[in-house]
Amino acid sequence: MKTAGKSAPIRNPRRNSQIGRICVALQATTPGEMLARAALALKDTRFLEFRLDSLNTPATFVPRMKAFLAENPKVTAIATCRRKPNNGNFSGPLHEELVILLKAANAGCKIIDLEVESAEETAPAQLEKFRAGLQNAGAALLVSFHDFSKTRGLEHAAERIAAFTPDYVKVVSTAQTLSDNLAVLRLIEDRSAASRVVGIAMGEEGLVSRVLGPREGAAFTFASLEDGSRTDENLGTAPGQVSAHTLRTLYRADRLNAETRVFGVAGNPIAHSLSPLMHNTAFQRESINAVLLPLRAKSAADLLALMLELPMSGAAVTMPLKLEVLPHLDHIDALAERIGACNTLRISADGKLYGYNTDVSGVIRSLEQHMKLAGARIAILGAGGAARAAVFGLADKGAEVFIVNRTHENAVALAKAAKATALRHELLASHPFDAILNSTPCGMKGSKQALPLAENELNAGLVFDMVYNPLETPLLKLAKSRGIAVINGLEMFVQQGARQFEIWTGGKPPEDAMRRVVERELKRRA
Repeated sequence: MKTAGKSAPIRNPRRNSQIGRICVALQATTPGEMLARAALALKDTRFLEFRLDSLNTPATFVPRMKAFLAENPKVTAIATCRRKPNNGNFSGPLHEELVILLKAANAGCKIIDLEVESAEETAPAQLEKFRAGLQNAGAALLVSFHDFSKTRGLEHAAERIAAFTPDYVKVVSTAQTLSDNLAVLRLIEDRSAASRVVGIAMGEEGLVSRVLGPREGAAFTFASLEDGSRTDENLGTAPGQVSAHTLRTLYRADRLNAETRVFGVAGNPIAHSLSPLMHNTAFQRESINAVLLPLRAKSAADLLALMLELPMSGAAVTMPLKLEVLPHLDHIDALAERIGACNTLRISADGKLYGYNTDVSGVIRSLEQHMKLAGARIAILGAGGAARAAVFGLADKGAEVFIVNRTHENAVALAKAAKATALRHELLASHPFDAILNSTPCGMKGSKQALPLAENELNAGLVFDMVYNPLETPLLKLAKSRGIAVINGLEMFVQQGARQFEIWTGGKPPEDAMRRVVERELKRRA
């Protein structure tokens, strides 16, 4: 799949319209718990997988499952009873696994998942008898392969499965890198023209395969049950699973197509980033066919391999990738080059990589709503990446910038580079300012230090805290108690995201919608 020295885009429009595209995998230790979860899953999907091997006595559940399926005739069900030697939980012998799966088919399950190891262990005559039983019950045979440690040898695994000519081919690996998604997606592309295939890379790095698999031709993808709590990891049946609700509403996995532009937010850790929520809301609000995914990137090289080979249209990056990507850029915005950090990537139509720093816009746009920057005296607490963006951006706007940092030498170096002034912390109280900006993590949720300065040092007409979780930091509470105007970090987050939206789409961002959805989620997490 190579053209002109580069990978061709992964595309295959083949679909299977008879079943849904998101299957919720269910596991439980008791029949009652399994049925309760099945009923809960119906809020999001009519496509369920019953992990019978998770039950203490799977055979006794089959009659109750039959009743459930009879009461819900629109449900398509998969039955799995994976044995312990094959990384399942069923401790019985092979013939008992086959008996339970056949009973599940007769109970109404339309797809029966038999792991390839069991298929290879089964005598040919016994397997043909099993297959005939499935056909009589109107059930399809899915043969699956799982690798719980790596992504390697996927074609070989698919060939092992194909030897049994099943109705569905399922190959599941474990992603150690973002690039592992490419191997899974290409397997789907190569196989989906001739057979119904399911391909997934487990693990947080494998989210790309879970979301984009159906777009590339997979028969369906798997999700966990949404239980209404703040996290649903406890209800997942495989590492890295996300809920069906998340796949459907946040990533629109069942509606993506060949024209969907793919973006990402990359970092490590990245799971709790609010960028996917903010940008996907903006895309949907403006009817833009695009999706933004969280990408757990351990290196810039791994991120860029995924971006260029998939291909993607752009990405937001966090530290330390803001620095690591710089040598890989074909073009870099002049201000981002001066700052020495890039937080936004865009890939042009000819495959060139462009870099920008939208943290500057986050600071400038937020402050300009409250004050004139030219000639304003502004103190910035900290000298890290966020501070650099603020210092250079404000200096360019004509503000008189003072840098206060715990390590004064770092403040001096930054001040020299940006034509600002380094101010020792002990002198902060004796200098009045129009605004004070906090770029340190002081006050952030989980931070041991609540305030970056003492109360007597709060001598400004406005306080801007770049920390956005919590929405009201101890510094902002203190400023409000003294009647000082404040700007919270949410505003900067939204404004820098709005600039990213402009860079990626060329359109006007729906700032109010972006702000509302992030604020609502932050309050939910509080």
